[in-house]
Amino acid sequence: MRVIAVDDRELTPFEMPDRFRMEVVYFMTPAGDQGVPDLASGEYWIRQEDSKRWLDDGTFSIVSPLDAASKAEIELSEEQESWLEWMVENGIQHIRLE
Repeated sequence: MRVIAVDDRELTPFEMPDRFRMEVVYFMTPAGDQGVPDLASGEYWIRQEDSKRWLDDGTFSIVSPLDAASKAEIELSEEQESWLEWMVENGIQHIRLE
């Protein structure tokens, strides 16, 4: 699967394993949050400050679908870390998966 920077079409897409299609939701900024534009199907917004924080921490949090008060810290995989580095180095927030 390829991750494409929507706002920089000349940037070489970043290759990720197919399972990333299910993982990207852990990183996306929810629609309706301040600064998130309307997105087409298959597009995601990931705030730069979040990407930087996850890289610094080496982890990201997920919320339990059964109990919103329950969160789990998950260590970034090497692939996720490389992808976030690509996002931060290139100033990317708006992506599309193909």
